[in-house]
Amino acid sequence: MNLNLGGSTVLLTCGASGIGRAVAAAFRAEGAHVSVLDRGPRPAGESTGVLWRQGDVTDEATVARTVKQTVARFGGLDVAVGCAMASGPMGEPTTRIRPDEFSHPVAVNLTGHFLLAKHAARAMYDSGGGSVVMVGSVSSVVSAPGTVPYCAANGGVLMLTRALAVDLDAHGIRVNCVCPRTMDTPLSRMNLGLAKASSDSQRPAPLPQGVVRSILFFASPASAGINGAAQILDFGGLAHPFPSMRAPTPLS
Repeated sequence: MNLNLGGSTVLLTCGASGIGRAVAAAFRAEGAHVSVLDRGPRPAGESTGVLWRQGDVTDEATVARTVKQTVARFGGLDVAVGCAMASGPMGEPTTRIRPDEFSHPVAVNLTGHFLLAKHAARAMYDSGGGSVVMVGSVSSVVSAPGTVPYCAANGGVLMLTRALAVDLDAHGIRVNCVCPRTMDTPLSRMNLGLAKASSDSQRPAPLPQGVVRSILFFASPASAGINGAAQILDFGGLAHPFPSMRAPTPLS
């Protein structure tokens, strides 16, 4: 499928590693101009053609400045992708979670996505529309013990997507999100206590390429009729709520 992303301008958050870096590389392979906002410096080997701005996605002035610099560099803004993610305490019971531990993933995952959409939308008005794609989690719709802050933040991402889709539709701006299960990324391996994905049995899940394809689809004109949608990328997990009963069923 030709996604017709060549020459478009894409701003994404958290592009130094994991899903974000894979997304940046995929957009460049499609011929798009790429701008990244990340807390970390430009990774070794990252193309100098990528406009790299170091900063915090929860700081509105930083997000606004990055959008303006992206427009100034590339002449507009067509796509914004929110990949910033913070997990918060994992495995902690509710009674032990401090307020700051709860508020941090909400600030990064939810407020950061909102700020990106807010300022990207202003830039997209001038070009007649665009696409915003948010990266949430399967934890937007299901939960597990000890994940209250993370689930609350990502549940917010799901409803933020729908609310923004309603608000921005009249301006030709679509807003959608992808909700993957745990991917094999540095953040996931840290949360699971794995130094590296050394074997298939240890890997949290496949590498992010499948998520990347979904993001590019939502960003492209190929998904022009889709707005306010959430794509659950959980490899059939929601269809199997009882893991102990996942034995193969005979086909005949």
